[in-house]
Amino acid sequence: MSQFANFEVKIAKTLESLKGELATLRAGRANAAVLDRIQVDYYGTMTPVQQMAQVSVPEPQSLVISPYDATTLKSIEQAIAASDLGINPQNDGKVIRLNFPSLTEERRKDLTKQVGKYTEDSKVAIRNLRRDAVEAAKKEKKDGDMTEDDLKNAEKEIQNITDKAIKKIDEIRIDKEKELLKV
Repeated sequence: MSQFANFEVKIAKTLESLKGELATLRAGRANAAVLDRIQVDYYGTMTPVQQMAQVSVPEPQSLVISPYDATTLKSIEQAIAASDLGINPQNDGKVIRLNFPSLTEERRKDLTKQVGKYTEDSKVAIRNLRRDAVEAAKKEKKDGDMTEDDLKNAEKEIQNITDKAIKKIDEIRIDKEKELLKV
């Protein structure tokens, strides 16, 4: 049953996508993942910061970005300033420093709401995948490739996989919220 393998692969990709989204939320300490979505115009091509510079974490509250090409320093600085990070980059002519202030209680609550939105979007995606897999199984039965019992078993297996994925999403959400609310 190839639809199960495909179904499980798509669920795994959804979970990885959620983890990637959540990694970009900053929790009051430096994490290079916050730069994942920042693109810099590099000779006409939008390029991720990590491909243009070495990113290091010298202290828990700061990131240092060392461009491979010194001429891109200003472009990287502008891209970070224009992003939704809410951090002003400090350019000393050789590297860019990002200092992460401690999060306020209000900002922590806003971030947990964002986590809730991301996880709910992932749950909706999982449910859509479940619907598509059940429809594919029903089509196989209609085409004569599957018996009624096989269809019932397939639907049960699809639901089990879905339930496990939803449970995993809830675990990921709880872990991220704990990380954000840690004082």
